[in-house]
Amino acid sequence: MGAVAVRRAGAGLTAGALTWAAAISVFGSTGVGVGERVVDLTGLCFQLGVFCLLWVQMRTRALGTSRAAAVALRVEAVVLGVASVWSLLHGVLPDDLKNGAWLAPLDMCWPLSMLGMAAISVKLAAAGRWRGLLRWWPLVAESWAVVTVPSFLLVGEDLSRWVGAGHLVIGYAAFGLLLVTRPDDVLNSGKG
Repeated sequence: MGAVAVRRAGAGLTAGALTWAAAISVFGSTGVGVGERVVDLTGLCFQLGVFCLLWVQMRTRALGTSRAAAVALRVEAVVLGVASVWSLLHGVLPDDLKNGAWLAPLDMCWPLSMLGMAAISVKLAAAGRWRGLLRWWPLVAESWAVVTVPSFLLVGEDLSRWVGAGHLVIGYAAFGLLLVTRPDDVLNSGKG
């Protein structure tokens, strides 16, 4: 893996985060009608960006060199994959199918994948294999669910949409830009 690959993955993360943030700003986090579908499909764009991040974390052994660290990232990829299938199906299926109970187990993978990313950020910081801001910024980015869900419950949709969109920009979009501008901080993992 080289700097160009890290930069491309970072650009993917930034693009996905900005796309979903824009949709949330316009339609809210749940949306209605066409807006709901746009939020779902731009959420899928964000998930694809997170796959870019996971790929870099896997390739650089960001959580360490143990088998458990590698398994944790693979498990996260599976959970995120299931959540991505939900986003796609919920964004394209007719209303009578997309709201069926059969999709509920897939829907549960969305918050589980975000909680998994939060756990990964803690392990990444503790492992110390990435350097500088890239060691610590995942703690900011991957606190999205921990910040946004309570804001939705406390202040409702109108204000929480701005919290969610803003956090995506400050957290994940900035994280992607750090990968674009500082690839050596992840490529020289464990070297100081």
